[in-house]
Amino acid sequence: MRTLLLAAGVGSRLLPITATTPKCVVMINDRPLLDYWLELLFGAGIERVLINTHWLAGQVHAYVKASHWASRIDLVHENELLGTGGTVFANRQWFEGQPFMLAHADNLSDFDVGELIAAHRTRPPGHLMTMLGFRTDDPRSCGILELDDRGTVVAFHEKVNDPPGNLANGAVYVFEPEVIDAIAAMGRPTVDLSTEIIPRFVGRILCLETNGYHRDIGTPESLHRACAEFGQRPRDRATVREGSI
Repeated sequence: MRTLLLAAGVGSRLLPITATTPKCVVMINDRPLLDYWLELLFGAGIERVLINTHWLAGQVHAYVKASHWASRIDLVHENELLGTGGTVFANRQWFEGQPFMLAHADNLSDFDVGELIAAHRTRPPGHLMTMLGFRTDDPRSCGILELDDRGTVVAFHEKVNDPPGNLANGAVYVFEPEVIDAIAAMGRPTVDLSTEIIPRFVGRILCLETNGYHRDIGTPESLHRACAEFGQRPRDRATVREGSI
């Protein structure tokens, strides 16, 4: 399976850090955020990763060039930001007509990649995406989910003042190719997944809740908390499993 890592955002909430450093390579315990993502994905057997760039793209390119995983990473630059759905549509040929994973690279996470893919492969009939869920300590800042007894998302509350719980959208998905058709139907190049596409699939989304760590590092406070909570991880690279998933 292939994965699109969304990494093009300006990161304005993380100023002044992001005035000179792209959010996706902000340091967390002496390692760039992307380092954790690539270790997680390739360590689980993901075949290739596509990273989109925009703000301070040269730094991201330099990081990838020096990466242990460089031969399995593709880069695509957006002169103008396309929105999360727009990026998917613009790179639709890269997915080769197959199911694919998408993740927002401004989160720090250690979810089980293989478990998410396995859940998608055994999803209920008619479901076209599987979403990672996590328990948030700040429900008003997240998209909050309501599930039925099958784990199907039956309601989605995007950053509301009185959220009905704390199970949040982790911004990691496995999509069937039909999701790209829904983006194409919007008829414009700039599309947002969270507000324009995902709500259309309510009732057809499986949610898998992670028991691992998951936090948006988009503000100085959350970045500080992530550094303290996640702890110092070994610097050795994960060993890639034989074959791909």
